Amino acid sequence: MSNSIETNQIEEDTKKNKGLGLFEKLLPIWIVICMAAGILLSLYAPGIAETIDSWQVRGISIPIGICLFFMMYPAMLNLKASELKKLAKNPKPIILTLVSNWIIAPFVGWGLARLFLPGNEQLMFAIILLSSSPCTAMVLVWGYLADGNQEQNVITTSLNTITIIIGYAPMVVLLSGISNISIDVISLIISVAVFIGIPLILGVISRALIIKAKGEEWFKSKYIPIVGKMSILALLTTLVVLFSLNGNVMISNFNLLLLVSVPLLLGFIIVVGYNLLITRFTNLAYREGVITVIIGSSSHFEIAIATAIAMYGVGSVAALGTTMGLFWEIPIMVGLVYLAKFLKKKHWWKGTPM
Repeated sequence: MSNSIETNQIEEDTKKNKGLGLFEKLLPIWIVICMAAGILLSLYAPGIAETIDSWQVRGISIPIGICLFFMMYPAMLNLKASELKKLAKNPKPIILTLVSNWIIAPFVGWGLARLFLPGNEQLMFAIILLSSSPCTAMVLVWGYLADGNQEQNVITTSLNTITIIIGYAPMVVLLSGISNISIDVISLIISVAVFIGIPLILGVISRALIIKAKGEEWFKSKYIPIVGKMSILALLTTLVVLFSLNGNVMISNFNLLLLVSVPLLLGFIIVVGYNLLITRFTNLAYREGVITVIIGSSSHFEIAIATAIAMYGVGSVAALGTTMGLFWEIPIMVGLVYLAKFLKKKHWWKGTPM
């Protein structure tokens, strides 16, 4: 009985705090507008973005660094160490998610990058960065919209937050190495430490302090929605700057956008297809199966973008490639929510609910 009450509370919290408002529902449109605005700035006011990017410390843009921090920080507020104790209750869907996140998705991305992007190291590296980063934030929204098991969602995203710190850099180094892509391993480790480690530490500390001072209800109902919107604004600001510095490159090399989109889209199709099949054949119920599919098929585009910028620069092809991952992932995840609901009506998942 207590487990049922606890699960209902998690779902109610997610409903109040993670459901999409009008602004969030129109996120794909805002993304396109910001990309277009960035391109127009590159054509008609290139000095603005270049001036902003000139505010640097040791080659790192201060404004972009601030934006990247606020893109990462809200995700770290979701980490709940107490949730990890529940892994033994029903480990199968979480194990399937980890297999997809750390074996299927990275090697599918690597294989497609090798197939479609030979000789283009920065775009190959962008695909590797995206496919090696399991999502820890937006999946809470997609899981709620799909009416999935939110207790499983919170547990898995908490686990992903920990595994990405441990596994992200080694996976990127491995896939880059077997692709003969030369990277600065020290810069990669520093990027992970700065863009994941610092937000994680501050997230854990601020969560504890705010809950102690204001209570958990205020933290969930007031603080998280505010920083969530800040995260989206930081993301959109980053897109404007990214595309303002990449506008000329994009216009003169539009084929690069099409080129990187092919492995990105095929990767989504393959990984989503795999997760749909594996959750059916392992007899998961809908609410557990849909969360496994969503988390196992999405990427942590924030850390991918941050790492690409840190290693190659704001105006790099690698940064542009990771940004295209964001461009495609948002509409694909929204579409996956509707596909899952359709498959539910067709009784795709036949397992017994938890």
